[in-house]
Amino acid sequence: MSQFWLYYRLGLEHILDWQAYDHVLFLIVLIVGYTFSSWKKILWLITLFTIGHTLALFLSVYEIVKVDTNYVEFLIPVTILITAFYNILTAGRNEKSRNQNMLFFTTVFFGVIHGLGFSSYFKMIAAAGESKFLPLLEFALGIETAQILVVIVIVILGFIFQNMIRVSRRDWILVISSIVIGVILPILRDNFLAI
Repeated sequence: MSQFWLYYRLGLEHILDWQAYDHVLFLIVLIVGYTFSSWKKILWLITLFTIGHTLALFLSVYEIVKVDTNYVEFLIPVTILITAFYNILTAGRNEKSRNQNMLFFTTVFFGVIHGLGFSSYFKMIAAAGESKFLPLLEFALGIETAQILVVIVIVILGFIFQNMIRVSRRDWILVISSIVIGVILPILRDNFLAI
């Protein structure tokens, strides 16, 4: 049971670590356009992201895929930037008019990229244990729990700004996505220079 808590807590801390806030930035731009009434879509999105993230860790831990971390560290902010630009381009659209299948696919794909960014660290931690599969699942459960907590905060803030302060849904999406772009561009530049 103590091993469960070790990997579960590691998953929680992976998301909630303020020094590794790229994951939270991705969740913000992924979810900013949704409300409480879309909780099923939100749950699907974060679960698909966790699946992609876990798949990348699985492929890396079992040495099926090996990647240069510098390229992955560059691609992570690219995924955030693409998602933020998508929000800006579709901010005025009705939520139902978005191509959900494409959004689900890209969320899994972006989850794989984010997972690859953490894979070398996770491989070091999981190397000591006999089984790597169970720690992967425990870690994934921690990630999913932390993502749900982050998403609840995002949706509550959206509710407050849109319903109490009376910011339009379109403006909410545009402002939040633009702020995230402003935060991510310097990171993208630094990671590009590190390649």
